[in-house]
Amino acid sequence: MEVASLVLPVFAIIVTGWLAGELGYLSRALADALVHFAYNVAMPALLIVTIAQEPARNLLEWRFLLAFGGGSLICFALVFVPVRAGGKHDLASSTMHGMAAAMTNTGFVALPILHAIYGQPAVLPAAVATVFVAAVMFPITVILLEKRDARGASVRSMGLAKQILLNPMVLSTFIGLTWAVTGLPIPAPVAAYLNMIAAALTPCALFAIGLGLSIEGLRSNLKASFALAAVKLVVMPLIVYGLCVVIGLTPLYTVAAVICAAVPTAKTVYVLAHEHKVEEKLVAATVSITTMLSVATLLIALYLLSGLASGVR
Repeated sequence: MEVASLVLPVFAIIVTGWLAGELGYLSRALADALVHFAYNVAMPALLIVTIAQEPARNLLEWRFLLAFGGGSLICFALVFVPVRAGGKHDLASSTMHGMAAAMTNTGFVALPILHAIYGQPAVLPAAVATVFVAAVMFPITVILLEKRDARGASVRSMGLAKQILLNPMVLSTFIGLTWAVTGLPIPAPVAAYLNMIAAALTPCALFAIGLGLSIEGLRSNLKASFALAAVKLVVMPLIVYGLCVVIGLTPLYTVAAVICAAVPTAKTVYVLAHEHKVEEKLVAATVSITTMLSVATLLIALYLLSGLASGVR
């Protein structure tokens, strides 16, 4: 019930956005403005406040990073390589396929679930996973997407580097990491300001997904989206669990790593897809499907891990 109560509202916001567009209550064109706000304002605020408030030493849990991060990158490669090798998709399209199957919604789904079930000790690994997604997965995506854009515009390597470094997500991640390294606390008014803006990310991004989603778009990408959902919700947790066992991760961190891998595709993948106009319908459908199916798959994962985590609390 705890899992359902956390995941179902996420799906409900997507449905609300879809109904608003389908019934003509709001213009689907408004989805663009919501995504631009989420990408350029709300998401950078979230990345800065999340990373900067975490002690630098806590961001270097190497075994956990190896299990969760390694699993994320392996799943990205499992999708990206065959899609790219097939010859039907360019670099940007292949990137969005891979990230739809590998970039996970740790901050807004995994973290609250782990906190609700296992308490405060489970928050740290979820935060580390969130930082990995922000500091590694996002920049990789942006670099590959910006490389496509720069190449199309015949921009030199220096121009590409500038595009990447000035990207809102890369820049905000760098600011957060720099602040974390200093060890200085964020002033309370600044933290409150950033948190208020960051709080708008979830409703804006999820509502925009629904508002821009059409039944035709969902149907046209149904097969591919279900294939990506299978990788995201089944293959990735299994790979991460295998890595946890191999490196001897503690029970709590093993549970946290698997749950972080088993949550839906991050809504921010859609924000990236929309911002760069690449595979928007596919990613929107995948986010919706993984969100819906994760209610069942998360319950199964938590049940299977219950024995391992019996002594955690």
